[in-house]
Amino acid sequence: MTNPSLAISARNLKLTLGSPSAPVDILRGIDLDVSEGEVVALLGPSGSGKSSLMAVLSGLERATSGSLSIAGQDFAAMDEDALAQARRGRIGIVLQAFHLLPTMTAAENVATPMELAGEAGVRARAEAELAAVGLGHRLDHYPTQLSGGEQQRVAIARATAPRPKLIFADEPTGNLDAATGHEIIDLLFARRAETGATLLIITHDPELAERCERVITMADGLIASDSKAA
Repeated sequence: MTNPSLAISARNLKLTLGSPSAPVDILRGIDLDVSEGEVVALLGPSGSGKSSLMAVLSGLERATSGSLSIAGQDFAAMDEDALAQARRGRIGIVLQAFHLLPTMTAAENVATPMELAGEAGVRARAEAELAAVGLGHRLDHYPTQLSGGEQQRVAIARATAPRPKLIFADEPTGNLDAATGHEIIDLLFARRAETGATLLIITHDPELAERCERVITMADGLIASDSKAA
C-alpha cells in the first residue's frame, strides 16, 4: 500500500554500478519519506551520492534493489521505458547545465516535452509559462541568444509547465553568478509555491538550504542527518 500523502517513499534503496567482479556501491541503503508539497535541501560532499539519489528518485536511473514509490507510482517495478513514461507530467527536472535544445526556440523547448506526452494546447501553455518566468518577450529566441540566467529560466519553465507533482533541481545556480543565482532561486521557489509541487534541491549553498523546510545531508551513499528547519 502506498501512502497518498507521500510524494517520495524509499526503503533500503541501493544503487550498485560497475561490473559484477568489481561492483561500486553508490547508494548503500536509503530510507526516505518526503511529504507532498515539502521543500527539501540535499547536502553532502562530492561523491556522497546526492546526484545518484536524485537520478533514482526522478526515474533517470534504476535502483539496484529496494522499494521506491514516487507520486504513487511503484518505480522499483518499472523498466527504463516505463520509468520514462512515468516521469512525463509527474516530474520536472532542473539541472546545473541547462540542457536546452539548441535548434529550438525558448517556446519550443518548453512545449516539446508536453507535445511528446500527447498534451493539447502546448504552445499557449509554453508562452504563459515563459511569461511567468519573465521571458514573455524572448519566446522565439534560441538558447545561444539568451544569457545563462535566461536559459535557466527557460529550463524552469520547461520543468513546471506540465504542473508536475515533483520538481528536482541539481545545483540549479552552479553555472550562474551570485546575483543571477539568487534571482533564479527566488523564481524556482515562487513557481513551486504557485504549483504546490514537492521540491528537492541539491545544493552546496547553506543559505539556500536554510530556505528549505528540511535539510538532508548525505555521506558515503547513506543519509547522515535529516532535520526539519527551525
